[in-house]
Amino acid sequence: LLSSRGPLPMEVFDTGIKVNLYGPIHVMRSVVPGMSASDPNEDGERGAIVNTASVAAYEGQVGQAGYSASKGGVVAMTLPIARELAAYGIRVNTIAPGLFLTPMMHQLPEKARASLGEQVPYPSRLGDPAEYAHLVTHIVKNQMLNGETIRMDGALRMAPR
Repeated sequence: LLSSRGPLPMEVFDTGIKVNLYGPIHVMRSVVPGMSASDPNEDGERGAIVNTASVAAYEGQVGQAGYSASKGGVVAMTLPIARELAAYGIRVNTIAPGLFLTPMMHQLPEKARASLGEQVPYPSRLGDPAEYAHLVTHIVKNQMLNGETIRMDGALRMAPR
């Protein structure tokens, strides 16, 4: 919120909100009309939506207020939207990943990636994108998962810094 350069520029905060919170809303409002008009399966389901939050929604670090707020918003909207779309047979869930080996993480030196992985209690490594995909597949297949945010973080709890 405050650095040696002065107060946080609102443009920086706004960009984070637009990408991380408005993004999922724009996607959902774009796909839901088609999903709701589709033929339901034998159980009445017309599909599932899986959004991405972050553990920062729960344990944001110093300097992450905007990021935490945006990801917290994704968590907060999951249940109300799941309840709204239940009438159409559409489920909505969110995954809150911890530290994963994403393209951004690949930009870090190997030593830094190893250090981050060691912060994860078990397994003490960065998450693999295939593990994330496996959870998405499970959520889509398991009809009782609706309105939930699932942490996927190896028991990681972020420190303030």
